[in-house]
Amino acid sequence: MVCLGNICRSPLAEGILKSKLITKDILIDSAGTGSYHIGDLPDLRSIAIAKKNGIDITNQRGRKFVVEDFDKFDVIYVMDAYNYNAVLKLARNEADKAKVDFILNKVFPNENLDVPDPYSGGDYGFKNVFNMLYEACEIIAKQID
Repeated sequence: MVCLGNICRSPLAEGILKSKLITKDILIDSAGTGSYHIGDLPDLRSIAIAKKNGIDITNQRGRKFVVEDFDKFDVIYVMDAYNYNAVLKLARNEADKAKVDFILNKVFPNENLDVPDPYSGGDYGFKNVFNMLYEACEIIAKQID
């Protein structure tokens, strides 16, 4: 799960997907394309909306997406076009590029829709983002389990 700072959208996506999986031996992680929040907790508003929905994401810490992530993960879900392009710039080959997809393509196939960044908005933005990610993660979890 990849967003810009790894404190709002991608930690929520990571937490939601982990909460939905029956199979627990699958590596799910999140990262940011920027290095602004390395080592930081998720945004307090992400923590709050996750907690309100029975998910604890306080064990997560911000990290930056690195080239080696292409080797560690079979699928890399990005939150928006900016981060899609940033991840593709790090791809070493077509196989790396083929792993990258917009998370909302699970709900709206091939539309490449953005999950809006709620960072500058209010609490409603975080609720809206949670709901979008919840729906996408429902589909992903059914495909995995």
